[in-house]
Amino acid sequence: MLSTRYRPWHVPVFLAKYAWLRLRRRPVLLNLEVTMRCNARCGFCDYWKTPSESRDHEVADYAAIVRHFSPMLATFTGGEPLLRRDLEDIVRSVRKASRFTYLQLITHGGMLTVERARALWDAGLDQFNLSLDYLDERHDRARGIPGLAARLQALVPALREAGIGGVRFNTVIKRDNLDQLLPIVRRARELGGGVNFSLYTDFKNGNRDHLLAEDQHADLAEAVAALLDYKRRHPGAITNSEHYLEQIPRYVRGELRDEPCRSGESTIHIDPEGRVRRCPDFPPDGPWEAYDGYQPIACDACFYACRGEAQAPLRLRSRVRDVMA
Repeated sequence: MLSTRYRPWHVPVFLAKYAWLRLRRRPVLLNLEVTMRCNARCGFCDYWKTPSESRDHEVADYAAIVRHFSPMLATFTGGEPLLRRDLEDIVRSVRKASRFTYLQLITHGGMLTVERARALWDAGLDQFNLSLDYLDERHDRARGIPGLAARLQALVPALREAGIGGVRFNTVIKRDNLDQLLPIVRRARELGGGVNFSLYTDFKNGNRDHLLAEDQHADLAEAVAALLDYKRRHPGAITNSEHYLEQIPRYVRGELRDEPCRSGESTIHIDPEGRVRRCPDFPPDGPWEAYDGYQPIACDACFYACRGEAQAPLRLRSRVRDVMA
């Protein structure tokens, strides 16, 4: 589901760039972790414990990095990226640095206003990804921000009315939100947006409270089957590949333990100090200039979308149908 900034003729251009990057074994997606600071209080993440002094070491301009990699997609993430007061300047310089790079932002949305969104959109951002794991007050409690779920659902139509045509929800599949997955997709579609899913892991800080239990395997398989059915009937509503969704129940059942992780081949992360790492939960390996590709590793600590999608075969018909929807 492309941002309204683009037209159908852009699709073959992006596909050509994708093929060019894969042929050269270069990253397709570059995650720019512009800060590790955050003002939410999520129990499954410790970024909010990052000292404010860390801002003194944050990269001021990512243009050289993006120009070097020239990825198909670049994501501004964190931490909470909106804590960067110079985020508009960062987006603007990245926009100028690489042609046909789709720029998106991941945010909890607690600080996002229509005015700030408009400024980022005008700077060159293509898509806003708003984290939403529940439609009700459970989301507020999980993030430590009162009224957040209602605020996000009100924000999406307000952004669209302001001419911002690229908004999606990012939803993490957890122990207590299986009943929310399809309702979130339906709600997103009502609001004119879409949803991207990822599976929870305790790898980040060891919090096992949100891991799916063994007695939930059947419920998870049923929930994923419902998502796949909805995705096929409503192209663009769910942005994950069918392959990734299909593999989630298998991973939770322990059936993918012997498969190597290929994260770091098509997706890499650049931390706030400009260091490269293969995964958001791995330590950095050195300055971005030293990147020379990553080899698959024996790691089954997560089944994030960045891992599962990296291993997904390109089903051209379904993927093109999604972005054209």
